[in-house]
Amino acid sequence: MTMHPNSPEHDLEPVPGLPAQLPVGEKILWQGAPDGSLVARRVLKSHWIAGYFGVLLIWTLVSGFLDGRPLGAIAFSGGAVFVMCAIVMGLIELFAWGVQKTTLYTITNKRIVMRIGVALSATFNLPFSQVVSADMRKDAKGHGDISLVMKPGHRLSFLVFWPHVRGWHAGNMVPQLVCLKRVEDVAAILGRQLSLSSARVPLQAVDQRPENAFVNGASTVAAE
Repeated sequence: MTMHPNSPEHDLEPVPGLPAQLPVGEKILWQGAPDGSLVARRVLKSHWIAGYFGVLLIWTLVSGFLDGRPLGAIAFSGGAVFVMCAIVMGLIELFAWGVQKTTLYTITNKRIVMRIGVALSATFNLPFSQVVSADMRKDAKGHGDISLVMKPGHRLSFLVFWPHVRGWHAGNMVPQLVCLKRVEDVAAILGRQLSLSSARVPLQAVDQRPENAFVNGASTVAAE
C-alpha cells in the first residue's frame, strides 16, 4: 500500500483520505496521488504553452529586427514575453503541485474514495456497486490514468472534479484517477476488487491505439 503524506488542513481526518473510520470488514488496499510533474505536462499542457511562448518570443525578436526597431526596444519586448512566460509556467507548476499535495486516492475492498480539491477540499465515495467499468490508459513509461464510468444519475459535477476527470460517457461525467506512476499496479488492485465485487473477469485489453501521443494501451473491466 502506497501512502501519501497529509497536508495540515487534513490533520483532522480520522483516516488519511477518508471522511470517517472504516466500517468493520473494510480495509485499505492502496492509497496514492497524482504526480505533479505529470499533471503539469499532461493535464495542464505545460509543454504546449511553453512552446507557444517560445514561438511568440521568436516572432517578437524577428519582427522587431525586420521593422528596424532599436535593439533596446527589441530587448524590452522580448523580455516582456519571457516574463509573461515565466509567470504563466510558474502558476501551472504551482497548481500541479497543489493537486499532488491535496489529492489522495484510496482503494478499499468495497469502494474508491477520492479526496480532491486545491482551493476547497472534498471527499467522494464511489462504491463498486455504482461503477459500470474502469478503463486504464498508460504511456511507454507505465504512467497513466484510470477512468471510472459510473451508473447514470450519480450527479457528480465536472467543475468540482476537474482535473480528476476524463470527459463524458453516455451523458455522464467520468471521474478519473489521473497521472499515476506504475498505473498497471493500481489497475490490477482495482480490477481484482471489481471482479470480486461483480463476479466478472478482470482487466482485459480492449484498445492498443495511441491517443493524443500519450496512450500506448488501454484496459477495461466491467463491474455492472
